[in-house]
Amino acid sequence: MLTRIIFLAVLLIAGFAWFQATPGIDRTEWAANVVASYPHDPSAYTQGLAIHNGKLYEGTGQYGRSSVRRVDLLTGNIESRRALRFDYFGEGITVFDGELYQLTWKSGLGFVYELDTLNLLRTFRIEGEGWGLTHDEESLIMSNGTPQLAFLDPKTLEVERQITVLDNGEPVNQLNELEFIHNEIWANVWFEERIARISPSDGEVLGWIDLSGLYPRSQRGYDDVLNGIAFDSRSERLFVTGKNWPRLYEIELVMR
Repeated sequence: MLTRIIFLAVLLIAGFAWFQATPGIDRTEWAANVVASYPHDPSAYTQGLAIHNGKLYEGTGQYGRSSVRRVDLLTGNIESRRALRFDYFGEGITVFDGELYQLTWKSGLGFVYELDTLNLLRTFRIEGEGWGLTHDEESLIMSNGTPQLAFLDPKTLEVERQITVLDNGEPVNQLNELEFIHNEIWANVWFEERIARISPSDGEVLGWIDLSGLYPRSQRGYDDVLNGIAFDSRSERLFVTGKNWPRLYEIELVMR
């Protein structure tokens, strides 16, 4: 009997629909196979990652080094870059309705950019810290380092509702970079080598993706942790990277 099922085969059997976990059933554990890897700027302190129309967008952090950028996926070359003011610490990004949104960590501000030029269009206020950012069809979804995820009205940027992320009844802290994939919220957990798959309706953790060993800790600095999830919905391709990692990894999931 097979002990591991290649994730793409599951997609094929399911009619190219990704495995959907349901609250109340046994949670599924996943690992990853590397399909390909691509150059990634090792000086990029990755805080947010997104793919739109085949282009990779990245938000980077640290005071005096924060930016938002458009990157050629295959070469890692920066095609366009917009630096943040030295006193802003850039955080998560997402592309919604043709515009690029970016959070800051402790400044209480977010930025909205024109997608092609990365020209700043407007700013918005956020309550508390900004960490990760993604969206579903109707709302922006934001993490702040706590177990809470906030759903924001994209027009008013007001909080519509919140969920608390629980794993077997225990709150999951340090939720960081986010991606919305087939009606699930996927979240990096700061300083952990795994991704939580979260129900957007009630915050229940549906499963974990173990990415330990993808880029060995012995080869990186203390802060160079896993952080960055990007899903290309057109090609069903999944990419991950980390802070100051020299590679961007395209992965496929395998069930444990």
